[in-house]
Amino acid sequence: MASLPEPVTELTAALSRLPGVGPRSAERIALHLVQEESGKVALLASAITDAREKIQLCETCGALTERQPCAICRNEQRNGNLVCVVEQPTDIINVEKSNAFDGRYHVLGGRISPINGVEPEDLRIGELSKRVEEQGITEIILALGTDVEGDATSHYLAGLFGEKGVRVSRIAHGLPAGSGLEFADEMTLKHALDGRREME
Repeated sequence: MASLPEPVTELTAALSRLPGVGPRSAERIALHLVQEESGKVALLASAITDAREKIQLCETCGALTERQPCAICRNEQRNGNLVCVVEQPTDIINVEKSNAFDGRYHVLGGRISPINGVEPEDLRIGELSKRVEEQGITEIILALGTDVEGDATSHYLAGLFGEKGVRVSRIAHGLPAGSGLEFADEMTLKHALDGRREME
């Protein structure tokens, strides 16, 4: 059986590291790219490089943005007293698709996980505390996964901000146990946001 040329093998390996791309898909994409017109491949490569260079994290909330602050933070029509806390910037995109939330966001950048060496100080919790103090935030909605790490992070935040007089709620139902927002559809997220419950 003939082996693939080394550049194709290397491209396949690189593509297979992308989320949702398995070995067979990576090989199909790699073989397609090396047979495509050079101009089209150059356009794709340019678009990838351009997006990576222009997209940054919002200095306020941590969302993906091209300018500071992001469009959501700049939008004065949104409820500035209500903040939805998510794990990753991509989670904001999923919640926005539900059209069920009109407040602002805060990206933690992960979850508390001592076993993996992630402590509260490794996350953007300090930045959230500063926003609570400076922006008059009255309610925090926790939209984190329902696994052990998500639960631990939610309880930590509920204790921390509950002591400061902030109402802390958590999206209640509709998310399968052990999963994250990336697996939820728009209607599921809408029900989860509508059915949030206060953390104790």
